[in-house]
Amino acid sequence: MSRMRKKSDLPVKTCATCGKPFAWRKKWASVWDEVRYCSDRCRTNRNSKPS
Repeated sequence: MSRMRKKSDLPVKTCATCGKPFAWRKKWASVWDEVRYCSDRCRTNRNSKPS
């Protein structure tokens, strides 16, 4: 049986739109290198600059 990971041990990226850090999610496991935005809202507002 595999051991659980702590949230603090997960990889973190910074959102390209809002500039906030976001953590790895299981649904992004196969495309983690391509993920740039923390949410759909940031993805749709990608032309705005981080404040």
